[in-house]
Amino acid sequence: MTERERKEVYFDNSATTKVFDRVRDIMIKTMELDYGNTSSRHIKGVEAENYIKEARERIARTLKVKEKEIIFTSGGTESNNMALIGTALANRRSGNHLITSCIEHASIYNTMGFLEEMGFRVTYLPVDHNGHVSLKALEEAICEDTILVSVMYVNNEMGAVEPVEKIAEVIKNKKPDVYFHVDAIQAYGKYVIRPKKQGIDLMSVSGHKIHGPKGVGFLYVDEKVKLRPVIFGGGQQKGMRSGTENVPGCAGLGVAAEEIYKDHSEKIAHLYHLKERMVKGLTALEGVTIHGLTGEDSAPQIVSAGFEGVRAEVLLHALEDKGIYVSSGSACSSNHPGVSGTLRGIGVRDSLLDSTLRFSFGVFNTEDEVDYCLKQLSDLLPVLRRYRRA
Repeated sequence: MTERERKEVYFDNSATTKVFDRVRDIMIKTMELDYGNTSSRHIKGVEAENYIKEARERIARTLKVKEKEIIFTSGGTESNNMALIGTALANRRSGNHLITSCIEHASIYNTMGFLEEMGFRVTYLPVDHNGHVSLKALEEAICEDTILVSVMYVNNEMGAVEPVEKIAEVIKNKKPDVYFHVDAIQAYGKYVIRPKKQGIDLMSVSGHKIHGPKGVGFLYVDEKVKLRPVIFGGGQQKGMRSGTENVPGCAGLGVAAEEIYKDHSEKIAHLYHLKERMVKGLTALEGVTIHGLTGEDSAPQIVSAGFEGVRAEVLLHALEDKGIYVSSGSACSSNHPGVSGTLRGIGVRDSLLDSTLRFSFGVFNTEDEVDYCLKQLSDLLPVLRRYRRA
């Protein structure tokens, strides 16, 4: 079998996704035909601005929020930085205390570290063995100086779904003026999200996790939130995020948002079916541990599994040789070797900390691909374990 003929199975959709055809088409159109700058006053600029306006409308419709509450960014990392730094700086007179969890993405965790250097005080909430934030610890942590709570909707490594509505309720009951930010980068497109009903004040989303383009995302900001910009320049997006607007990216993101929520329940049922099939197959293999919950109380697209006696990197590359692409922990930071804070946070035993892979599904994956992956794992694991013992 030649390299070109080799079967390819892409199970790394939580790292990035293949774009929808409609996304590709509108991006090509805005690069080849309607390539104007939104700040230009001639017709090309007006046409470009219309793409931005339409994308904002498409996204707002999926959330049932106002178009003006959507700020386009360069992706999830910038959205998270803007939410945390912008909120902290704008509300510093009200307090200097921030709360987050111990299993957040690096773009939250490291931003909180930066804010600590600036004089803010940060509380990191513990989680249980399923990765769920302690509501009791949250209630106890909220104090007179608290101005922001930031908790992810879905954990990017193991697929734990945080109790967003309950967190919002605890905040509202304890100190109603505390803002609630949600990193929804692994949740948007997988769940029907209604920020107004769920008590979410700010929410981060990335385009390339929902079959949209890389290099673009958005931050939902409720109109009542006091937020300072963190990028300054020409005053685009009403001064909240300066810089020439990424028309192809925003247009592609708007279409991806629309597409991912078309026939949404069928898409999610398909993902849960693939997940169930994968979990069933993995649990039948010797020395495999599934981390966290696996049913519909977990995210539909992520399976995290520990493989006793095999290093994650070795197994990852062995699967790659068979045309199967997965990741070890979070692909957003997997170029930097180290033990996952999420796995430590949920109490995974030491022998599995460096032996865990993440399988993440997308709308283009199939049952046959799951079966092929399970067959390769069944063949590879005994060989790799013998090699390690030798």
